[in-house]
Amino acid sequence: MDLRHTMKGRRALSTVAITTGLLLTVAGCGGGGSGKSDKGSSSSSSSATNSKGGTTQSKAPESAAAPLAEVKGSGLVLTVTSAKRDGGGFVTVEGTVTNNTSALWVAAEWLGDESELARNGGSIAGASLIDQKGKKKYLILRDTSGRCLCTQFTGGVRQGATADWFAQFPAPPADTTNVDFQVGSMPPASIQISDGE
Repeated sequence: MDLRHTMKGRRALSTVAITTGLLLTVAGCGGGGSGKSDKGSSSSSSSATNSKGGTTQSKAPESAAAPLAEVKGSGLVLTVTSAKRDGGGFVTVEGTVTNNTSALWVAAEWLGDESELARNGGSIAGASLIDQKGKKKYLILRDTSGRCLCTQFTGGVRQGATADWFAQFPAPPADTTNVDFQVGSMPPASIQISDGE
């Protein structure tokens, strides 16, 4: 009889200890509490102390920077946010596309005239960089299976939605920094290539 009562007591004590621990964990992570702790944590994450004891604002996230180019056509808004030259002889172009049409957009006209349509369906594979100075057109790179090194919009882009995209191209000569990004029937977007880190 004593063993049974002892076991019940231990279970009850364990339950109380676990419940207390969970409550303390939730209270610690909840972020509720006084306004002082919230203000302190947000100001410490958005500013840093300089050597003179004052605070300086941290840099805005890269996504908040002004885009390199934005063009509109066929109910779409194409934004180019970066174009970086990599050490391996590539240029990676990134951006967003916003579907302002009245239906699902599947990037059908962005495929290009390639023979690997099955591998690159619903993608930005038909994009190119045009070097007006060097009079050259650079197409998106492909892997050994013929798939583009670019974004595939799997399932399309819903009406009113925005999707991120990227595309990799062979790098133009080092002295070429200004090119035109072209895809589908969208107007060309003049962009500047920067050196990657």
